[in-house]
Order: sequence, then structure tokens, then C-alpha cells
Amino acid sequence: MGGLAEETSQRLVIFGITGDLARKMTFRALYRLERRHLLDAPILGVASDDITVEELVNRAAEAIRHSGEPFDEAVFGRLAERLSYLPGDVTDAALYEQLAEQVGTDQSCLYYLEMPPSLFGPIVEHLGRAGLLQRSRVAVEKPFGHDLASARDLNTRMRAVLREDQILRVDHFLGKQPVADLECLRFANTTLAELWDRHSIAEIHITMAENFGVEERGGFYDAVGALRDVVQNHLLQVLALVAMEPPVGAGDDDLNDKKAEVFRAMPAAEPVHYVRGQYCGYSEVPGVADGSQTETFVALRLQIENWRWAGVPIFLRAGKALPERVTEVRLFTRRVPALAFMPHRERAQRNQIVLRIDPDPGLRLQLVAQDDQNAQAWRDVHLDSSFAHDLGEPIQPYERLLHAAIVGDRRLFAREDSIEETWRIVAPLLEHPGEVHPYERGSWGPEAAQALVRGHRSWQQPWLPANGRSR
Repeated sequence: MGGLAEETSQRLVIFGITGDLARKMTFRALYRLERRHLLDAPILGVASDDITVEELVNRAAEAIRHSGEPFDEAVFGRLAERLSYLPGDVTDAALYEQLAEQVGTDQSCLYYLEMPPSLFGPIVEHLGRAGLLQRSRVAVEKPFGHDLASARDLNTRMRAVLREDQILRVDHFLGKQPVADLECLRFANTTLAELWDRHSIAEIHITMAENFGVEERGGFYDAVGALRDVVQNHLLQVLALVAMEPPVGAGDDDLNDKKAEVFRAMPAAEPVHYVRGQYCGYSEVPGVADGSQTETFVALRLQIENWRWAGVPIFLRAGKALPERVTEVRLFTRRVPALAFMPHRERAQRNQIVLRIDPDPGLRLQLVAQDDQNAQAWRDVHLDSSFAHDLGEPIQPYERLLHAAIVGDRRLFAREDSIEETWRIVAPLLEHPGEVHPYERGSWGPEAAQALVRGHRSWQQPWLPANGRSR
């Protein structure tokens, strides 16, 4: 079993290669890997569209150009030579007979299922019956279930034909540069490591804001909502990396073990500390049901009951049609005692540590100094780092994840136990969702979200690249 995780896939087979994810993300990621000479395997696309290989190549070229990626004909030429195509119905056993003839049963393949979750089980079972899984891995896109019971059912179905080390559950947030680098930022820097616990940190805020609505995705989104779409997966995975203990080694399970410990230490969320919102006009989006109660905004409070974080409240918020597109983690330090040398023995404002995940990833330390123009006032001092400026061009999330999947690095993928724990954490909110509060497009959500943090630090204006300031 251990050898499989270290074996580089000899072939990449992408189910759903003519779909939106391939057009928006996959072709660009493959092109960037080709440019960096990190692709060394043929790529077989599988989909129901009756097209030729030449048409697939043209679609790939159009997608890459449309992404804004600088287009190098020589690089794309190498990628195009890797591409082949097999049309067919993924629920038909005949397709897998053809696949076995083309691929063979002794190759190590990466099967990437860019398909609806309802097809994960049938595809994997067909691959197993065709003898195509012995040395291979299978990558699946979120959502992995829609609640705890369905996640367990899907895990059971996949584990009937696959070992856990053969399953790669893709969450593109885990491929973002600052998320992937959190382990190093926290534990390789004493300046941060010594502050990173309940003795120094008073509370944690995580914000994921989008300045656009559901748009043409109304039919999909209305059955999902913000809690399932981004909190159960993206934000809880980020929180685990923020809160975990240092891994004991570099193995695939060492990191995932520590993330799972965080989830196990978290009590289930309480509906009394949960706010749902829906932006005005959502019900008019095509595909949205009349009178829909689906939330487009959520804010919630969580706890981690372990030695490092006991007593530190954690606030998460995520929403659509908000003023900005930004994702950040913000840690507030505890306040110092009143300072006797100040005219009114004032207590300084809390320091803040801000990790911006999107856009323009970076790290900010917000300190306090005395205002030279007003000796009785405080002034914020910001120590900022832009990762792109200081560390070079970032690797794109799908580029990072595809390469990790091909070479068998499972550290960037969610594990079965963590998936089930995150569904457990949000289960009470799914069972007792509460009312939906309307909010105006371009606002920071319903007023009830402000009440959620009453008695704590208020929600902060995010640190944005454009204005470089944060209140």
C-alpha cells in the first residue's frame, strides 16, 4: 500500500473533460504543468460528447487563451500530443471495456472524476469490475456528500473497491498558496509560533466574501447553499490548518492526522450561534425555487476544545453579493494591561495577524504605535508582505493539486475521517437552519451577523490589495 502513494501515475484519465471545470481550470493547470516540464504522461479524456481529438485540442487551446494565460505554441504543442479522447456513457459497462483495451490493467493511472457526485460510485464500481484500479488512484471533486449520512454512504461505496490511500478528495482551497504554506508559516517562524495559542490569541475570524451573486448557477446553488458550498469544506479545512499541532513527520498521514485531531476536538455547531442571510433578488435568479429559503450568506461561531485553543471563540462568515471578493484569516491577540506612561493609562488596541488567501495572497502584522501628531492617540502600524512580490509567481491551485495527485502526494487532499467530522460539526445547522435574513447586494450581510459577534471584536473591513488598509 505504501508504494502506491509514492508511485507517479503513468496515465491521466479525466472523466468529464468537456465540462465547465476542465474549461475553466483543468486545461490551464495542465498547460502550466507542461510549461514547467512536470507532465510526463499521456492524457485520456472521457465524456459523452461525440467529438474528435482535434476538436478536444481546439477546446483546450481556446480555454487556455480565454484564461489569460500567456500562450506558447511550443508548450501547447507538447500538451496537445498527450491528448486522446474516448466518448461514451459513463454508466455503460461497454465504455470500460474500451477503456481497459486502451489503458490496460497493469498501468498505474490517475482517474480524475470531474463529474456530478451522484456518478462517483457508479464510475468507481465500473472501473473496479474492469480491473482498472489495482495500481491506480481516483480523484473526486467536492461536494463529497450533502450531509453526514450521505458522506458515509459514499465513503462505504468507494471503499468497497478502493483503499483510502487510493482516494483523493479534491478541495481547491487546499491548493491555494497561502493555505498550502500555512504549515511552514506557523511552525518555521518562532515569531508566529510562540503567539499561536489561547494564551496570546483572543479570537479568530475567517471571512470568505464574493462580490458576485449566484448568476447562472441558480439551479445548482439553490440545492446547496453557502453552508454546504464553502463552510463545511473550504473554511473548515483552512481552520484545521490554522489550529492544528505540528505534524510529527512529512508523511501523507502525518498532516491529515493533525487536521483530524482539530475536527474531533470541535463540538457540533449550535444553531443559536448561526445566522443565515439571502441577498435581495436571489429568488429572481433562473433555477431558484419560488420562495426559496436557501442561504447565500452564513455567519457562525465555533469552538475547539483542546489544550491550545480552549476558550478562544472562532467566527466564520461567507457570502455572495458582498462588497468585495476577498478571503482572509484574522487572529486578534489579547490586550496588554493599561499603560502607566500614557496620559490616561489607556490599554492599547489588540494586535492582529492577517493571512490573506485571495486575492493577492499575503501576510500582515498589525501593531500599535503612539501617534506623533497626537500623543494621546494610538495609530496602527502595518507590516505587510505580498507573497507574489516576495516569493515569486504563485503556483495555481489546480496546478498544484493535479501535480500532487499525479505523483501521489496525499497531503493536499481531504481524508475520509475529516470529511465525516466536518459534516458532524455542521449537522445541527442543517437540521435546524433557522430563519433567513434578507440583505442588500453590496452590503456585508444581514444585521444579525453583527449581533453574533456582540461582546467580541466586530467584523473587520478586510485587508484589500487596492486600499492596503484595514480597520
